[in-house]
Amino acid sequence: MKRLVSVLVLVCVMALTGSLLAEEVKSEVPAAPVVAAQPVPAPVPAPPKVDTGDTAWVLISTALVMLMTPGLALFYGGMVRRKNVLGTIMQSFISLGVITILWVLYGYSLSFGPDKWHIIGGLEWVGLKGVGLDPNPDYAATIPHQAFMIFQMMFAVITPALITGAFAERFKFKAYLIFLVLWATIVYFPMAHWVWGVGGWMRELGALDFAGGLVVHISSGVSALAAAIVVGRRRGHGIENMAPHNLTMTLLGAALLWFGWFGFNGGSAVASGSLATSAFVVTHIATAAAALSWMFVEWMHRNKPTVLGAASGAVAGLVAITPASGFVGPMPAIIIGLVAGVLCYMAVNLKTKLGYDDSLDAVGVHGVGGTWGAIATGLFASKLINSAGNDGLFYGNATLLLNQIISVGAAWIYSFVVTLVILKVIDWTVGLRVSEENESDGLDLSQHGESGYTL
Repeated sequence: MKRLVSVLVLVCVMALTGSLLAEEVKSEVPAAPVVAAQPVPAPVPAPPKVDTGDTAWVLISTALVMLMTPGLALFYGGMVRRKNVLGTIMQSFISLGVITILWVLYGYSLSFGPDKWHIIGGLEWVGLKGVGLDPNPDYAATIPHQAFMIFQMMFAVITPALITGAFAERFKFKAYLIFLVLWATIVYFPMAHWVWGVGGWMRELGALDFAGGLVVHISSGVSALAAAIVVGRRRGHGIENMAPHNLTMTLLGAALLWFGWFGFNGGSAVASGSLATSAFVVTHIATAAAALSWMFVEWMHRNKPTVLGAASGAVAGLVAITPASGFVGPMPAIIIGLVAGVLCYMAVNLKTKLGYDDSLDAVGVHGVGGTWGAIATGLFASKLINSAGNDGLFYGNATLLLNQIISVGAAWIYSFVVTLVILKVIDWTVGLRVSEENESDGLDLSQHGESGYTL
């Protein structure tokens, strides 16, 4: 028994000694360094990816908008006298050439390039430098940058051509080419940046213009008013018969404008989705409503429903719905169209009382129609249609209407004053009007040495 106890004591002593030796060795071994936990790197966002469906829709829309300029040429060409048909068509057609080159050289950069002082784009994209085939998320994240660029080019092409309706049948072609360059550079490019360019002051203000009520129609319509005043009335205006020579051509032009406008407004969604669908639908509805309202009010006023009136009413509806097309639903579109037809008809008839010669009603249709459309956007816009927009007055937000009115006022003043100065400078240098003899002969022969018809 004693021997057993002695063995147990010896085992305990040895275990205790081993434990103490282990602690001593452990204390002599340096501790392993503590490694701080490395933060998990944030996932790198995938680069914007081109969507083929969106790209296809924008390219088709670009082609539709391009077709609108020849459509405008036919619309205006049919409304003038036979001796001026080629000269009038040429004023629209040549805009495709002049504005395209300006847009590539510096127009796109000034309109959409990196912002400078909230009033103009920089020159970083001159000659389309840096405008490639990858998307630009600031403007369109799912289509090539060049697709967005050329879509916007077609807006720039048709806008100055709209002004020609005010001085049709009496403007020198040489003066017109100079006017195209100066007006696009000093009026259109800055206004496009104000409204659509990232950093533009109207965009920062919160003004809404989905497809060009301010940029295209108010700028051109108000500039047309300045042109009609500066250029003066046609010789024989109010005395000679100046009826349209070919209303079938005018109606065909109106139909092409209506057709192309689906790309004008629907394409401004820069994607082939629900917003493009909504803009497409309300564009058609408002146009139909305006064609009917113009026709009926003219029927009551003149006892005849005219083809020219129906065509003009359709264009007035297209103009009025343009700024609102991405922000309103079908029922507001009907109201916008009905009011546009009546307002623009009244404006066209007012020119005779005010004494200016807006030959083809550019002021009454585009100036007045664009103004009504911009204001109507402030009334009827709804975030339920476009969450990137805003609610208007009838949806509880009076601020949007105020912003629209401020933008309309600024667009009116800027377009009128600058156009007035441009026209005065051209008049002092090369002259605006053709001579009395050339006006009597017609623009086709005097400016182009050709005749529209061989009879």
